[in-house]
Amino acid sequence: MKNLTLLILSLILLVACKTENKFNVDTNLAYCKQQVEKSLPHLEKSDMMPRNIISDTIKSWHCTGIRDWTSGFWPGILWYTYESAKDTTILKEAERFSEALYPIVNYKADNHDLGFMLYCSLGNGYRLTQNHQYKEILLRGADSLAVLYNPKVGTINSWPGFNKKMNWHHNTIIDNMLNLEILYWAAKNGGSPKLAKIATHHAEITMNNHFREDFSTYHVIAYDTITGKKVAGVTHQGYSDSSMWARGQSWAIYGFTMCYRETKDPEFLKTAQKATERFFRDIPEDYIPYWDYDDPAIPNAPRDASAAAVTCSALIELSQYVDDPKEKDNYMQKAMKIIESLSSAEYQSRDKNNAFLLHATGHKPNNSEIEASIIYADYYYIEALIRLKQLNETGKLF
Repeated sequence: MKNLTLLILSLILLVACKTENKFNVDTNLAYCKQQVEKSLPHLEKSDMMPRNIISDTIKSWHCTGIRDWTSGFWPGILWYTYESAKDTTILKEAERFSEALYPIVNYKADNHDLGFMLYCSLGNGYRLTQNHQYKEILLRGADSLAVLYNPKVGTINSWPGFNKKMNWHHNTIIDNMLNLEILYWAAKNGGSPKLAKIATHHAEITMNNHFREDFSTYHVIAYDTITGKKVAGVTHQGYSDSSMWARGQSWAIYGFTMCYRETKDPEFLKTAQKATERFFRDIPEDYIPYWDYDDPAIPNAPRDASAAAVTCSALIELSQYVDDPKEKDNYMQKAMKIIESLSSAEYQSRDKNNAFLLHATGHKPNNSEIEASIIYADYYYIEALIRLKQLNETGKLF
């Protein structure tokens, strides 16, 4: 009887330890709200959007204007914070910064980033409030983005201004996959059905041309505007034309997962899975990748928390689309390893500055935003937390 009692006590302690060590989503969402509240007093101008914190001696955000490609992430963070906390003060701030983005649709589209700028901000705002004005701006933004579509090539011209400068003809970058979501949304919410066809065709051409045999991605594919054929696979932000830039691989995982959600095309799902498999092949022990997998400076190369955050959020969604329980569990386990690392003292900013995360890398070849806090790392981190909360509470994603 004594031995049985000891065994029962041991089991109770084991369960208690596991419960105590279980990742707490609400605690980390509360941390995000705390960091947001620290940032807001320094952000009086609605048209100035947080972008990065680089210096160890500075705690508040360096800001950019609304036409910067990252301008939608701060309003998006505010919407996610409001969604988790239901704080009306945060709601007012989310509305204030979202409304500041309205003028974006009055400019001629000159890059693919309208999805990042408008869907991450007003898209979340519309999802939570059904504000009709948000919907109108989103529809106009989708139409503007579609202007950059080249039917001869079959993709959106990501950086029109770079074609002559870099001798790229028509270029498409892997990041562009995430900007397809606003097209799919618009086609379902009063926009032209052609918008969804453009998004799907772009994804198909990207799927056929952007991956190497090992399913690592090129950053940029240049196309001939006359024949529509692929000319070259190159990089702009990676280590080399033949290297695997970490965030580019993350964009691929996220983008093809989203495209599967919208189309149910099994080839998109397969592509997301293959890209995921490659991402984790050489992952460090803490599951936060080096900025480029082929940087010869590894293990002394910078990490990229933004690539980890993007992948984490994508894996939570990807896990919902596979039938095999082992695959589902595998994706969720990897997502949890990433989110646990990002939520540790090593990667959370805490008292160091007002951001959520440290150790993101923006554009290393340009010596820009290295070992920094960057707004899109924070956005996909809180999105991953929100997705985990939704799964815990409802068993499904929004």
